Amino acid sequence: MTKAPLLLAAAIIASPAAARPMTAIDLQSLHRLGSPDVSPDGHWAVFTVSSTDWSKNKRVNTLELLDLTKAGAQPRPITGAQKGHDAAFGSDGSLWFLMPVGDQDQLFRMRLGAAPVQVSAFKGDIGGFKVAPSGDRVVVWADRDLRCPDLNCASIAPAKAIGSGRTYDQLFVRHWDTWEVPGVKSRLFGFTVQGGKLAGPGLPLTGNLVGDAPSKPFGGGEELSFSPDGRTLFFAMREAGRIEPLSTNLDIFEVSESGTREPVNLTAANKATDTLPTVSPDGRTLAYVAMKRPGYESDRQVLMLRDLASGRVRALTEGWDRSIGSIEWAPDGRSLLVTAEDTLENPVFRVDAASGQVTRLTGDGNFGNIHVLPGGSVIATMNSIRAPDDIYRIDGGRVTQLTNLNGALLAELDPVAFTKFNFNGANNDTVWGWTLKPAAATAPLPISFLVHGGPQGSFNDSWSYRWNPRLFTAPGYAAVSVDFHGSTGYGQAFQDAIHQNWGGWPLTDLKLGLAYATAHDPQLQANNACALGGSYGGYMMTGSGASSSTTACSMPARWPTKAKSYGSTNGSMAGILITRRRASSRNGTRSTS
Repeated sequence: MTKAPLLLAAAIIASPAAARPMTAIDLQSLHRLGSPDVSPDGHWAVFTVSSTDWSKNKRVNTLELLDLTKAGAQPRPITGAQKGHDAAFGSDGSLWFLMPVGDQDQLFRMRLGAAPVQVSAFKGDIGGFKVAPSGDRVVVWADRDLRCPDLNCASIAPAKAIGSGRTYDQLFVRHWDTWEVPGVKSRLFGFTVQGGKLAGPGLPLTGNLVGDAPSKPFGGGEELSFSPDGRTLFFAMREAGRIEPLSTNLDIFEVSESGTREPVNLTAANKATDTLPTVSPDGRTLAYVAMKRPGYESDRQVLMLRDLASGRVRALTEGWDRSIGSIEWAPDGRSLLVTAEDTLENPVFRVDAASGQVTRLTGDGNFGNIHVLPGGSVIATMNSIRAPDDIYRIDGGRVTQLTNLNGALLAELDPVAFTKFNFNGANNDTVWGWTLKPAAATAPLPISFLVHGGPQGSFNDSWSYRWNPRLFTAPGYAAVSVDFHGSTGYGQAFQDAIHQNWGGWPLTDLKLGLAYATAHDPQLQANNACALGGSYGGYMMTGSGASSSTTACSMPARWPTKAKSYGSTNGSMAGILITRRRASSRNGTRSTS
């Protein structure tokens, strides 16, 4: 693999002399950037900005437009679409988006500079939509009763409520904080576009399949892809059944946009995950990712290419020990742009479609939402441990920040210093971690030791509105985290190492990592550290860590998770530990960025 570490050409915000600590109010006051889309000619980017209305105790959306052809251009709200969200460009440059009409989201279409026109008459909540490249087809997904013959479901009388109880004869019962309704699934409905509006009630496209498309709880439009002519839709689905919660067998189905035939399963031979279908610009090749091991949700996602005429499949990145997180074709079809976690970062990579050669395009940061412009440049979002998402442009070896949605608020806050380090952990393997400190601090700092969940995950160089490291440093702490055995971004063997080893090597890594950090930074108070963790991190607090001689107390709290992942029978927990002793350190290296 060719790897070119690059310095990010992001704007540096000078902190005023009277900078202050970050607060939870600041965290919730930050503008949040929705997934952008780019016009076919590469001139415009459109995206949702979500802000907090403190007087109404809710977040509100604005739909904004950015001119990509002008250096220093600033985003501007789109007149007539101030409450719009989830926008996408059509092939003719028109803008499609959702916007509330009363209490119901409806689909709108507008020419830039003209007034928006309502094009739908949906009844009931919808999940999202996707416009075909041909512009004459739209697919909408929504939670609907499996008996409904169309999206509006007018012919099915609602069941008479006789109480608050529900009867379940199969799982899932709940996805995170949302209860499932028996007999209701996320379903796909196809519409034709006639006279600029959606025609008809919406034809169901998933046939007799029983499952959620997109998948729940986290699936979205990335699990759907139209052919260039708009006549064929590819989608991912895990078929439901009594053992659905034990299955990772998502498959990719092909169906005509008219729904006149049953969907065809293209990946039936693989009993593990197949997802992220993405059709090439010429319509000949379907890219997707596939795992190998059935039932294992943390297997490596390999980039696959399927010739749609012959059915021949190639595992393009079989020789690259990283897991693909997203896919975008280059306009010429000769390469693909992907993201993949790599050593505390989530960079953008280019993969040659013929050879599978991988080239890294970006340095530090957590990149996503990739769009390739007609000239070959790339538009993407990026966040880091220091700041939330903004839009960036990638031109070969240069990365340029285009938006600065939270610059004014971030400039009020105490700046932070982020340092990566590695050390010899359990089994003498190289393990990585990081330290985040108030940049201006000179006094000794107590430690917030953050232990990530998953367990096959990472507290990497990314922004979070849930476990925010920068907020943990605000009271005058240093935040420290270690990507113990089982963490993602270091190859599949390292990720697999936690299996049936939940409290072994990971706990060793955590102890050695904290010892290394405190031994190599005298500002960190080795005898004044609190460890915090949710999900698997909470298990480490209560299951393994609480019995350690280095701890003084444990304060568990419940946290939703899949208990089977690491042997807990009682849900998972968050808690704190206080370390008393300094363990011996091992050799390692540090880098500051």
